[in-house]
Amino acid sequence: MTHLILLMLGLVLANSPWFSPRLFFIIPIKKQPKHIGWCLIELSTLYFLLGGIARYAEVMTMGQVAPQKWEFYATTVCLFLVFSFPGFVYRFLWQD
Repeated sequence: MTHLILLMLGLVLANSPWFSPRLFFIIPIKKQPKHIGWCLIELSTLYFLLGGIARYAEVMTMGQVAPQKWEFYATTVCLFLVFSFPGFVYRFLWQD
């Protein structure tokens, strides 16, 4: 059940930078609409936030954290980018 919640949270966090004209839903950006660079900075920050939440969930459920190498992180970054694709399409390709 925890894995399903983490996947759904990852889907929401990956799409959230594309749906708001503000940085992290709080800080207003002077140049509207928000530039893709700001969205990528926000996306990378949310990736690390989700990683911290997942690490905490693993410690609470399993009791220890399994050691990971670079392949794990490369896979999770690519999965997070795939999760963010619907928001990217909505923001940049479906313009009125």
